Amino acid sequence: MGGDALRWSEYRNVPWKNGGGMTREVASGTVKAPTASAEITDGFDWRVSVADVDAGGPFSAFPGIDRVITLVEGEGMVLTVDGTPHPVGPLSPFAFSGDAATDCRLEAGAVRNVNVMTRRSRATATVRIVSVAAARETKMACAAGETLLVMAVTDGIAVGGRDGRETRLGRLDCVRHEGPTVLTLRGDGRVAGMRITAAG
Repeated sequence: MGGDALRWSEYRNVPWKNGGGMTREVASGTVKAPTASAEITDGFDWRVSVADVDAGGPFSAFPGIDRVITLVEGEGMVLTVDGTPHPVGPLSPFAFSGDAATDCRLEAGAVRNVNVMTRRSRATATVRIVSVAAARETKMACAAGETLLVMAVTDGIAVGGRDGRETRLGRLDCVRHEGPTVLTLRGDGRVAGMRITAAG
């Protein structure tokens, strides 16, 4: 199959750090360290979660963490990061520092966001929205040392691996894969490809 399937119905609910709401944790992990002494003891190297934001207000502070936020439901929001406003539209990944003072203003009601967090000294992340068309196959490669998460942001997507078996994804279901392979995406819709690598 195309990696480990992670289902929306099974994501764990955890409270926001500032107590202002709840988030659903998709996956988290650590990157391979050169020595055992380099392993962290105070949490994750990376984490992917989905948060529902029903009202504007301040974001939790995450010192030493880099963040990428992608709006997957709702019309839009404005994030003010250290005093500078940044409009964030649907399916447009926005990267910012967890150290920054960040406030959210909703443009047209509640939104749902996918959040990718990485510990700056340990890991980096890139997020890309990929369109999948029924008329052709779309491929996504995962390299050695990488973790690739492919989340369906629409229905109708299947992910296949080298063994030819497919994993069908509902909306906001995800496939996680580590190490070198090429995944094949079929269907008609869009996915968020989240790539985690060790900080270099």
